[in-house]
Amino acid sequence: MNMIRTLALLVGCAATAACSSANLPESQKLSPEKVGEIAARIEAQYPNLAQDKRDEVLRVVVRSLDEMVFVEGGTFEMGDFGWKCDFNPAEVCTWPCGVPEDSVCNITMDGDAPLHTVELSSYHLASQKTTLGDFDLFRATRGMEPVLIELRQRERLKYLFDPQHPAPIKDWQEAKDYCQWLGNLSGYPVDLPTEAQWEFAARNRGKNVLYPTDDGSLKLGKNYPDEDSRTERVDAFPPNPLGFYMMTAVATEVVNDWYAKDYLPRSSSKDPQGPQKGDDKVARGTNYVETPWISANSVMRRKQPLALQTHLFTASFRCAIQRSTPL
Repeated sequence: MNMIRTLALLVGCAATAACSSANLPESQKLSPEKVGEIAARIEAQYPNLAQDKRDEVLRVVVRSLDEMVFVEGGTFEMGDFGWKCDFNPAEVCTWPCGVPEDSVCNITMDGDAPLHTVELSSYHLASQKTTLGDFDLFRATRGMEPVLIELRQRERLKYLFDPQHPAPIKDWQEAKDYCQWLGNLSGYPVDLPTEAQWEFAARNRGKNVLYPTDDGSLKLGKNYPDEDSRTERVDAFPPNPLGFYMMTAVATEVVNDWYAKDYLPRSSSKDPQGPQKGDDKVARGTNYVETPWISANSVMRRKQPLALQTHLFTASFRCAIQRSTPL
């Protein structure tokens, strides 16, 4: 390890000019001193990594923190709040959309999302799904090849591997490992979000919003991928009012909770963490192979095995910072 450089990053970044001379990236949210601390941590953890790669890791960590959205906590009715039975997905309306509240139909069909009161502390959630490019870099720091490397040279498949596309996962653990890698390098408690945190954000802090788009509607090609899209860049369409992009588009998103069909009614009302154990994890959102007007809503739950057969573009994730005060 270059101890002189490490000490310079830790001590010299007390002044903005010193950080600039150390060629550290600017941050929208972090002080130069904090960026210097992260740089020093990367230097210490990856002494044998090429300097340009360490610089790239630093940029990814800083940008990932800058892209976090602070979500002020609150209380909401989590689960299937119902929607009018005959509806147009492209219609913009406020629940219950002109019908009596007691005559709405279930949004989901599995009966595993009954309404229940949840109180959440404040937290941060990534505005976008983790990108393929960032995920490849994470794997490189572990001496691993890019995902699906055997397919990347096929001309007809190259469009799938845009670095700004969502990171495809094979194992739930690698999504968790990525988030905790960001946490280890940044010094913040980064992890996968809980299921309740995901839904609270998708529903604009728990409002009765059918689709987590810019206006709550589903307009293919305008605020949601059209039927011909297999994958899209993580910010291809407008975010929801809180600033979250494509929460139910292109790929499902795994969360931290174990899945149990009957868990929600008996879950803790304060910052629920999911069952203590299980066979599958919860995934939220939908993917490009499903019918969006049915599955792209903000309350549909699904179970996902801990391991898939290969890295699939239909499964991805975003990270959260489990911290109740802003960065």
